[in-house]
Amino acid sequence: FTLAVTRGNEQFSLRLLLLIILCMVFARNAAMSFNRIADQRFDTLNPRTKNREIPSGKIKSGSAALFVIINSALFITTTAFINRLTLFLSPVALLVILGYSLTKRYTALCHFILGLGLSLAPIGAYISVTGQFAILPLLYSFVVLTWVSGFDIIYALMDDSFDKEHNLFSIPAAAGIKRAISISGIVHLLTTILVVIAGVTGKGGFLFLIGAIIFISLLVYQHLIVKHDDLSRINIAFGTTNGVASILFAVFVILDLIFS
Repeated sequence: FTLAVTRGNEQFSLRLLLLIILCMVFARNAAMSFNRIADQRFDTLNPRTKNREIPSGKIKSGSAALFVIINSALFITTTAFINRLTLFLSPVALLVILGYSLTKRYTALCHFILGLGLSLAPIGAYISVTGQFAILPLLYSFVVLTWVSGFDIIYALMDDSFDKEHNLFSIPAAAGIKRAISISGIVHLLTTILVVIAGVTGKGGFLFLIGAIIFISLLVYQHLIVKHDDLSRINIAFGTTNGVASILFAVFVILDLIFS
């Protein structure tokens, strides 16, 4: 959004910003709820997930399905108030973010489908403001795609044995824990390269450089604390480290766009 306003010569609109935020909320609500519905049988069997809302009986699957339908409808309706292109592309976005939940049944590349779903956010926000595609927001989308895919491979290490037992697909289940960690590292190396390319392409300044260094350092850190013979710190790597990395990188990039 900030990229489109500062580099796309578009005027700031609080109304448009709120519409984009609403789209994000509705899309995430729909995707997360559909994921819980699709995985409820496996969640019940998995000791790690058996206490989630549907397996534990806190929420009925029918109520969750209704929640998915309502949020999907609100997502598409909200895009109609943005521009025609976002409205036309909204079913495609829904197909990706909802379809991800079924991919573990068919392909070990499911991590990259998740990454693809989240990568729609940068280019989606840019299109919402400008009504067109551009190279720089696409680069940021590829940063998100590889970053998310890499850390989701790490997250999937916890379910390696369960996935094998129940014929579910993942890179850890297909390649083994040690190789999966290496693959995640390679994917995050690509993330690092893409961050540099985005900085050069967008002529990022000193604030961008600080944000990039912090972000890349935290990527390296999570690979240092997760080892094939010690998975005890996966939650720190997956949740805390990536959460901090994304927020700090976003703040520094936004400040750089505003002040450079």
